[in-house]
Amino acid sequence: MGFLSFARCYAPGLAIVLGWTVATAVYAADRPLTLEAAVQRGVTQAPLLTARDADIDAMREEAARAGRLPDPSLTFGVSNYPVTDPGAFSLRSDTMTMRTVGVMQTIPSRAARDAERGLATAQIDAAEADRAGTAQTVQERIADAWIDLWAIQQKRALLAELHAESGLAVQIAQARLRGGDGSATDALAARAEAATLDNRLEAVDAELAAAQAGLQRWLGPSVTKLAEAPDFGQLPVTADRLEQHIDQQAPMQAWQAREQVAQAALDQARAAKHPDWSVEASYGKRAPGLSDMVMLQVGVSLPLFTRNRQDRGISAKQAQWDAVQAAHEDARRAQVEAVTRAVATWQGWNRQIQRYQETLLPLDRDRATTALAGYRGGGLLQPWLDARRDEIELRLSYADALAARARLWASLAYLLPTSETTP
Repeated sequence: MGFLSFARCYAPGLAIVLGWTVATAVYAADRPLTLEAAVQRGVTQAPLLTARDADIDAMREEAARAGRLPDPSLTFGVSNYPVTDPGAFSLRSDTMTMRTVGVMQTIPSRAARDAERGLATAQIDAAEADRAGTAQTVQERIADAWIDLWAIQQKRALLAELHAESGLAVQIAQARLRGGDGSATDALAARAEAATLDNRLEAVDAELAAAQAGLQRWLGPSVTKLAEAPDFGQLPVTADRLEQHIDQQAPMQAWQAREQVAQAALDQARAAKHPDWSVEASYGKRAPGLSDMVMLQVGVSLPLFTRNRQDRGISAKQAQWDAVQAAHEDARRAQVEAVTRAVATWQGWNRQIQRYQETLLPLDRDRATTALAGYRGGGLLQPWLDARRDEIELRLSYADALAARARLWASLAYLLPTSETTP
């Protein structure tokens, strides 16, 4: 089949596949982005985690050579070379003179090699723990970026709900002015209040653009709109479970690995008290007519005076291990406190938001509506202006409360490891 025949046969099918692929991509781009999807996507493409993976690969490469024998040494020279008469500076004047070539191999003790392998393994565990902790931190930062954008959208929606009422107040003030029942002062005040609301909306729009940039830092420019937020009034993990798994949480991930590294360093210092060995073999070439010589010798180090050498190193590593233990315990207590405080604060925001929704916001809405109705019926404008300003401040406070609760939710929800954070 020629190329043209092939193209005629398969072009329609290829066009359908290509069109379906493009349509799928467009649909995915326009699809509202959930918090969970944002976190999953951001973790898979975070450069910081790529860097941590490279660190782990480097540690594994280093571990592959840990505990190996050092490279042998090649030796060569001249033995028994005369430097005084008779026969000074001659390779043939003395029968013991010979040219030598040999090889020497140092053999560290088995304890030293085992300790080196143990330290390399502990360093791999430390790098993996650091990667897991970093992944959990990245999850929380992506969630914070999503929540920032979502919270500002909520703020804008809360303020935008008041825009129509501002226009209505301006219309009422102008109508009363034309009818001779109002005053120019009221008309100007109503217009000023509407302009003030427009300014607040402009400021929120600027915050919205900044928040979008924050989310794009993790996900790229493909983010267009957000899906509905999860229920920030319910934690995906119970407070009791968080308190029972303190050591698995992101800020604590590296501490156990640090203890293992300190223990391995202590074992390495103790291994220095074991003697190291060396083996050397050489071949000596003598003058013609004389037999050549072979030398074989074994050496061993003698760690006899350890008080101010090896013992000092062991004491130093023991002190470092004790320091890591104490720091780990302090960090654990601090994490217990931080989790307890966060849970209590999150629960407090839940109660405050419920009060906003059930009492404060409805009351302020009724107050503003009643004041505007009173102004329409011939009353004063000032009660509505006061109610409007109080309602705007209350709605902004409510939006801040929603954002604060959501951020605390994220700080608690992503403390424990998930499949995305495990290397």
